[in-house]
Amino acid sequence: MDELDLRHGEPDRALPEREASPGGPELTKERVLDALRGVYDPELGINIVDLGLVYSVDVSDGVVHIEYTLTTMGCPIGPLIEQQMHALLANLPGVSEVDAEMVLRPAWTPEMMSEEAKAALGFF
Repeated sequence: MDELDLRHGEPDRALPEREASPGGPELTKERVLDALRGVYDPELGINIVDLGLVYSVDVSDGVVHIEYTLTTMGCPIGPLIEQQMHALLANLPGVSEVDAEMVLRPAWTPEMMSEEAKAALGFF
Protein backbone atom coordinates (compact mmCIF):
# COMPACT_ATOMS: atom_id res chain seq x y z
CA MET A 1 0.00 0.00 0.00
CA ASP A 2 1.34 3.42 -0.96
CA GLU A 3 1.00 5.77 2.04
CA LEU A 4 1.57 9.47 2.49
CA ASP A 5 1.61 10.56 6.12
CA LEU A 6 0.76 14.25 6.41
CA ARG A 7 0.95 14.55 10.18
CA HIS A 8 3.80 16.89 11.53
CA GLY A 9 -17.96 8.45 9.23
CA GLU A 10 -19.39 7.04 6.60
CA PRO A 11 -18.70 3.36 5.74
CA ASP A 12 -16.79 2.34 2.63
CA ARG A 13 -18.60 3.36 -0.52
CA ALA A 14 -17.84 1.60 -3.76
CA LEU A 15 -17.51 3.92 -6.74
CA PRO A 16 -17.94 3.16 -10.42
CA GLU A 17 -14.55 1.92 -11.57
CA ARG A 18 -12.78 4.40 -13.80
CA GLU A 19 -9.66 3.16 -15.44
CA ALA A 20 -6.84 5.56 -16.11
CA SER A 21 -6.55 5.99 -19.85
CA PRO A 22 -3.59 4.21 -21.45
CA GLY A 23 -0.65 6.53 -21.12
CA GLY A 24 -2.81 8.72 -18.86
CA PRO A 25 -1.95 9.83 -15.39
CA GLU A 26 -1.50 7.14 -12.77
CA LEU A 27 -3.59 7.21 -9.60
CA THR A 28 -1.17 8.51 -6.97
CA LYS A 29 -1.45 10.02 -3.51
CA GLU A 30 -0.40 13.37 -4.99
CA ARG A 31 -3.31 13.28 -7.47
CA VAL A 32 -5.67 12.39 -4.63
CA LEU A 33 -4.36 15.32 -2.57
CA ASP A 34 -4.78 17.65 -5.54
CA ALA A 35 -8.41 16.51 -5.86
CA LEU A 36 -8.98 16.94 -2.11
CA ARG A 37 -7.88 20.57 -2.43
CA GLY A 38 -11.34 21.05 -3.94
CA VAL A 39 -12.97 20.22 -0.58
CA TYR A 40 -13.43 23.37 1.50
CA ASP A 41 -14.27 23.91 5.12
CA PRO A 42 -17.42 26.00 4.66
CA GLU A 43 -16.84 27.98 7.85
CA LEU A 44 -13.24 28.95 7.09
CA GLY A 45 -13.23 28.96 3.28
CA ILE A 46 -9.90 27.07 3.14
CA ASN A 47 -9.41 23.63 1.58
CA ILE A 48 -8.99 20.67 3.92
CA VAL A 49 -5.48 19.84 2.70
CA ASP A 50 -4.10 23.33 3.43
CA LEU A 51 -5.97 23.39 6.74
CA GLY A 52 -4.03 20.27 7.73
CA LEU A 53 -7.18 18.19 8.20
CA VAL A 54 -5.97 15.36 5.93
CA TYR A 55 -3.63 13.24 8.01
CA SER A 56 -2.85 10.43 5.56
CA VAL A 57 -3.66 9.10 2.11
CA ASP A 58 -3.13 5.48 1.05
CA VAL A 59 -3.63 4.35 -2.55
CA SER A 60 -3.70 0.67 -3.47
CA ASP A 61 -5.29 -0.97 -6.52
CA GLY A 62 -7.86 1.80 -7.01
CA VAL A 63 -8.81 1.92 -3.34
CA VAL A 64 -8.18 5.27 -1.65
CA HIS A 65 -8.04 5.37 2.16
CA ILE A 66 -8.02 8.81 3.76
CA GLU A 67 -7.56 9.61 7.44
CA TYR A 68 -8.84 13.06 8.24
CA THR A 69 -9.93 15.11 11.20
CA LEU A 70 -12.00 18.18 11.96
CA THR A 71 -10.99 21.48 13.52
CA THR A 72 -13.05 20.67 16.64
CA MET A 73 -14.34 17.40 18.04
CA GLY A 74 -18.03 18.31 17.82
CA CYS A 75 -17.80 20.05 14.44
CA PRO A 76 -21.08 19.42 12.57
CA ILE A 77 -19.57 19.62 9.07
CA GLY A 78 -17.89 16.20 9.13
CA PRO A 79 -20.57 14.49 7.01
CA LEU A 80 -20.50 17.34 4.47
CA ILE A 81 -16.71 17.17 4.13
CA GLU A 82 -16.79 13.40 3.73
CA GLN A 83 -19.56 13.65 1.12
CA GLN A 84 -17.48 16.18 -0.84
CA MET A 85 -14.42 13.90 -0.66
CA HIS A 86 -16.40 11.01 -2.12
CA ALA A 87 -17.90 13.19 -4.86
CA LEU A 88 -14.56 14.65 -5.99
CA LEU A 89 -12.65 11.38 -5.88
CA ALA A 90 -15.39 9.55 -7.78
CA ASN A 91 -14.35 11.57 -10.84
CA LEU A 92 -10.67 10.71 -10.51
CA PRO A 93 -9.61 8.08 -13.09
CA GLY A 94 -8.57 4.80 -11.51
CA VAL A 95 -10.53 5.20 -8.25
CA SER A 96 -12.75 2.21 -7.53
CA GLU A 97 -13.44 2.79 -3.83
CA VAL A 98 -13.03 5.57 -1.27
CA ASP A 99 -12.67 4.84 2.42
CA ALA A 100 -12.69 8.08 4.42
CA GLU A 101 -11.98 7.62 8.12
CA MET A 102 -12.41 10.47 10.57
CA VAL A 103 -9.91 10.32 13.43
CA LEU A 104 -9.65 12.51 16.49
CA ARG A 105 -6.01 11.92 17.38
CA PRO A 106 -3.83 13.75 17.14
CA ALA A 107 -6.11 16.68 17.78
CA TRP A 108 -5.95 19.35 15.07
CA THR A 109 -4.12 22.58 15.89
CA PRO A 110 -3.57 25.73 13.79
CA GLU A 111 0.11 24.80 13.48
CA MET A 112 -0.93 21.99 11.11
CA MET A 113 -2.06 24.49 8.46
CA SER A 114 0.02 25.35 5.41
CA GLU A 115 1.72 28.74 5.35
CA GLU A 116 -0.85 29.91 2.79
CA ALA A 117 -3.77 28.94 5.05
CA LYS A 118 -2.14 30.62 8.05
CA ALA A 119 -1.69 33.83 6.05
CA ALA A 120 -5.28 33.71 4.78
CA LEU A 121 -6.60 33.35 8.32
CA GLY A 122 -4.21 35.88 9.85
CA PHE A 123 -2.02 33.44 11.82
CA PHE A 124 1.59 34.59 12.00
